[in-house]
Order: sequence, then structure tokens, then C-alpha cells
Amino acid sequence: MSETASASTEYGTAQDGGQPNAGQFDSPALYDEVVTRRVFAFLFDWTVVALLSLIAGIIVFFLGIVTLGLAWLLYGGIFPLVGLVYTAFTLGGPSQATPGMRIFGLRIARLDGRVLDPLWGAMHSVLFWVGNMILTPFITLVALFTARKQTVHDLLLGTVVVRDLR
Repeated sequence: MSETASASTEYGTAQDGGQPNAGQFDSPALYDEVVTRRVFAFLFDWTVVALLSLIAGIIVFFLGIVTLGLAWLLYGGIFPLVGLVYTAFTLGGPSQATPGMRIFGLRIARLDGRVLDPLWGAMHSVLFWVGNMILTPFITLVALFTARKQTVHDLLLGTVVVRDLR
């Protein structure tokens, strides 16, 4: 596709080489109760990741028996790996939302109008956790003061979480 050709995305038609339509994310209705919904979506998703990690831990236990304890070295990375894969393939999937985000009527979008892929989903998750380790959860308080309710990792990646009004 040429740079001047129109590109259709799930979130609207992107003109001029992938640039979003003017005002695509300006409607106040897109951000109504987004911060509260994000918190509950996160808690739901964290619970799902914990349950998936528990299942993975059981599998690693039996693999450890078969490998004479070698697989037990995986225990330290189970939760981060499960969380990363979960986030990458749900945010970067067709719905552009984790299951928790879908339950609470949210989706993520790139400000340049392109659809997120699993790499962007993984980067979103990594920046969230690294930001929380360095700056504590204060990075999420930024959402209370930005017009589009963006957190620090949203601002860095050029993404926005909006209500799914479809």
C-alpha cells in the first residue's frame, strides 16, 4: 500500500499514510469512567493470570519430576511469562482488549490509527510493570490529570484506552 493511499482500520479510516482522522479520539464519551473501568479490568485480568500461572505451576511440577528437578528452575518466571503472553496476545489480538477490558467495555487503540499487534501488547505490559517498579504506582495517577485518561505507558507508546462504544 502506498503512503498516500487510504488504510482502513478497525477504529476508523486512516488517511495520509496511517494518520488517524482528525478528532477520532476527542469525544468525551470515549473516556467516561475509563479510569475506574481500567482498575476493575486489571484486577480481573490479574486474577486470570494468577489462575493460569497456577495451572502452569502444576505442569512445571510434573515436568520437574520427569527432568529430575531441572524444570523447577522455571518457577521464578512463570507469573511474568504467563502475564506477558496473556497481555501480548489479548491486547494485540482482534478485539484489542484483554478479557477484563472486554467485560468492562474498554479497548485499546493507537493514536496513529494502526491496529495493535502482539509486540505492542507486550511492550504495553512491560512498560507498565517496569514503570511501576521504578516510579511506584504513581504512574497510573497520571490518568487522573490527562485529557484522554492516559497513563505514562500509554503516553510513551502513543496508545489510548477508550470505551468500546460499538
